[in-house]
Amino acid sequence: MAPRGPVGPHDTPARSRRFGRLSRRAGRAPDRMPRMRPITENPAHFPVTEGVDDAVAQRLAVALRCATVSTEDPARTADAEFVRLAEHLESSFPRVHAELTLTTFGRSRLYRWDGVEPGQVSAILLAHQDVVPVDDEQRWTHPPFAGVVDEEFIWGRGAIDDKSRVLAVLEAVEWALELGIRPHHTVYLAFGHDEEVFGDGGAVQMAQYLRERDVRADLLLDEGGVITDGVADGVDRPVASIMLGEKGYATVRLSVTETGGHSSMPGKQTAVGRLARAVARVQDHPMPLRLTPVIADMLARMRVALPEPRRTLLELTDRRGLAALTGPLVTRILAAGPTTEALVRTTTAPTVIRGGVKANVLPQSAEALVNFRILPGDSVAAVLAHCTRVIRDLGVRIDLTGPTSEPSQVTGPGPAFDLIAELATGVVEGIVTTTGLVPGATDSRHYDGLAGTRCNFAPIVLTAADLERIHGTDERISRLNYARLIEFNRRLIERLAAAPDPTGERR
Repeated sequence: MAPRGPVGPHDTPARSRRFGRLSRRAGRAPDRMPRMRPITENPAHFPVTEGVDDAVAQRLAVALRCATVSTEDPARTADAEFVRLAEHLESSFPRVHAELTLTTFGRSRLYRWDGVEPGQVSAILLAHQDVVPVDDEQRWTHPPFAGVVDEEFIWGRGAIDDKSRVLAVLEAVEWALELGIRPHHTVYLAFGHDEEVFGDGGAVQMAQYLRERDVRADLLLDEGGVITDGVADGVDRPVASIMLGEKGYATVRLSVTETGGHSSMPGKQTAVGRLARAVARVQDHPMPLRLTPVIADMLARMRVALPEPRRTLLELTDRRGLAALTGPLVTRILAAGPTTEALVRTTTAPTVIRGGVKANVLPQSAEALVNFRILPGDSVAAVLAHCTRVIRDLGVRIDLTGPTSEPSQVTGPGPAFDLIAELATGVVEGIVTTTGLVPGATDSRHYDGLAGTRCNFAPIVLTAADLERIHGTDERISRLNYARLIEFNRRLIERLAAAPDPTGERR
């Protein structure tokens, strides 16, 4: 969705009169910030066990009432809703808007928080303001844009994906500013407005802006991984998946053109029949299985939580002499289910098929769309070559349609990953932390090369049923999960203030 007005940077003065008045007013209202733990020398020793209070919950709820829906049709822009959300953010977090520099790109918002040593950048914290449309409002317990708050949950489209992260980061920064906490090196907050439609007007523009200024951060943090409970088969404790990259994306269009006519005199095959055979060949011959280094690392970290005989199998896979024998077996085990198969293969999903106008008329044309999520090591070009090879029919045209993206760079775990894992285990007790790949698409793919380590993660605990609510019916976040999210960001800011960079090592 293209934003209205010019798409480019628009700097907001760091200290306008309006923001100054709001900031002073906030100083007389100490109950604005979440009533959570005070700063301690070892904050990781105190897990979060209580949910946010009503004031914090309502700030998120008001944001959820802004129907900032992204669509691929520019005529259906939700520009007025983005304006409402911007006004809410500016009034709710006055210190942020008084002390950080804001640059806008359409409705996307890039904040610069200068560090004590502003010449270097410690972190880029990403989130997005837009949400996906709602299919059937009648199925929702509460209207999707009502922002209902009850004793346990905050309900609404965007409660998990991704307004809770926007608000949680701002809650944490506002809290830090009230206490005089400042990062040692500069921190950027990048809140896109069109992530759900591939980010061309938001994340792409913000990332280019940062590249032009030679920004290179230690850590880039975005959505994508969470703490799942009861989702990983055979694992007896919650799993925190801190993703280090994401798969690529491509949609291939298969199209056939034939001579039409009456259905009483068909040839050997119709356009629909020819197309159906091509779709079947693509689906029946998926791209090959591969165990990539990041997934091997994921399994090694999860090994301690797996039952036998899986634990022993993974131990054997780690041994150099036996990896060639056990690795393929592990890969085939992962390929047995759709969730885990996505970790070891470029997936193939026929999603749309069209053709014909009437039962007694031979179709003159037919087309199908096949969506691929591309494993690192494969490419968009490799997907097209694979389709040509398995279809084996020159009468089927094969081309790309819609947006595409190559698999992102996959960064190594490193010290910044260790920091995120440490903070996660401090916020939620008893978890096992591991790495992984985001199977979908996030804004962070546009920031490749801007950070030493990329982590896609939020420390919220979700069951399989909770995961279905994302982009689905009855999206909501518990008060406890929202408190975890805010506290995680507060502790991250403390660490960025205490050391020159997220690794805790001086340059």
